[in-house]
Amino acid sequence: MKALEGVTAVASRAAPLRRQQCAALAMLGTGPFARIVLITSRRTRRWVLPKGWVEPGEPGHRGALREAFEEAGLIGEADREPLGTYSYLKRRTAGQLVTVEVRVFRLRVARLLADWPERAERTRRLVRPAAAAAMVAEPELARLLRDLAGAP
Repeated sequence: MKALEGVTAVASRAAPLRRQQCAALAMLGTGPFARIVLITSRRTRRWVLPKGWVEPGEPGHRGALREAFEEAGLIGEADREPLGTYSYLKRRTAGQLVTVEVRVFRLRVARLLADWPERAERTRRLVRPAAAAAMVAEPELARLLRDLAGAP
């Protein structure tokens, strides 16, 4: 954890820019039967929520819907207000680190498509909220997922 704190401090001096993304916390079912949709990132293959950059003039919930379709093949309805936020450090192509704040929107999944734009680049998995919390790397996102699961 100490190493991460050091990286964060360096990143904030080197890249004060704070960018914003939107993410879809895609859910199928409710209660003990609820499942969260996680996908792998393209480069590092970490487990993440479908997420991406907010387009100019685009409401966050619409961006979350777009990303859920493109990255995970999901069709559904997203809440207009975010469930929460989390931050992470993104390494840009030139190597600099940028802090990204991600607004997370709940997406109630109506359909899981068999084919979608980024299917060949990602793996999609449906897991319980507590399992999803254990799979993601970002502590704030894990906390949000544990809250959904009702776990401490």
